[in-house]
Amino acid sequence: MDGSFKKALSLGAIDLEAPLQRILDLQTPQGAIPWFEDGPWDPWNHVESAMALTVMGRTKAAGAALDYLRATQRADGAWLGGYGNALPMVDRDFISREPAPQLVDTNFCAYPAVGVAHYALATGDWRGVRRWWPMIKASIDFVVSLQREDGAVPWALDAINSSDDDALVAGNASIAKSLECALFLADKFNEPAALWREAHAKIIMALRDKPSAFDRRATGQRFAMDWYYPVLSGALSKASARQRLDHNWSRFVIAGHGCRCVSDEPWVTVAETCELVIALASVGDQTLAERLFRQAMTIRDPAGVLWMGWQTAESVIWPKERPTWTQAAAILAADALKGFSGANRIFLAPLL
Repeated sequence: MDGSFKKALSLGAIDLEAPLQRILDLQTPQGAIPWFEDGPWDPWNHVESAMALTVMGRTKAAGAALDYLRATQRADGAWLGGYGNALPMVDRDFISREPAPQLVDTNFCAYPAVGVAHYALATGDWRGVRRWWPMIKASIDFVVSLQREDGAVPWALDAINSSDDDALVAGNASIAKSLECALFLADKFNEPAALWREAHAKIIMALRDKPSAFDRRATGQRFAMDWYYPVLSGALSKASARQRLDHNWSRFVIAGHGCRCVSDEPWVTVAETCELVIALASVGDQTLAERLFRQAMTIRDPAGVLWMGWQTAESVIWPKERPTWTQAAAILAADALKGFSGANRIFLAPLL
């Protein structure tokens, strides 16, 4: 569709097969799930796509994705990978395919715990999941080792003790969810995790009570993820979460379209909108969540694959990319709303 959002959609009628097929088509024989054709892969978005495969019952492909992570993990428990928006545009419409900066992003390294816990909840295959436990233990140990005394975790290993050293709200909120999932797995496997439990408590306290621990360069406040991720991660009480969403709603949401990526641009993105949908579902606002989801699901190509976003001022699809993680966010949002996988509670309620 053209992004005009004129056609009302029934949630039950929304096609998730085309987004699923997009992920399957791009997954490599080795199990990696890149962003798009000839594009990078990174641990966070790779895991998000694996979770979408799990939701849609493609557990063999999801397992291959998690096996690929295990095969590519460094000896210190970390991974290298493309770092998000660091990739530039090659022209007006498309993202460059040049190699991404090789950074060790702490949030990216922690997130596989969410994917493994999600797979376990969806399949009940605890014996099979056990093969990924050493990978999770090493990655979480790595991230916890970098936690500061104030509870925050620096955004990247490479930035520590440099002018770029900082801790990001969205990244730390995601790490909090990763620690929760890692503790959930540790409990199931009867593994000791006292240090993780302490780290989880410290990061939750920092997110709730220590705003000065984060975004010291004041670069994150324009990003929608910094707004809704503390809610999506479950780091806040229900009352605080609802208040946080209400406080900046008009700043980040364009009525009739969806959630901006950044507050100062007229650009709504499908992934951010779908993550906001999950955050809304987690605080019990099903009606508003479904409305936003239906809006996001109109930003499709003729085959039903989701575009990255819609530029509302120019009324154009922008950029002309269909990332795997965009498809994954939509599938996970649909599952949060309708609960057809059995694992949707991972973002809706605490696992511990």
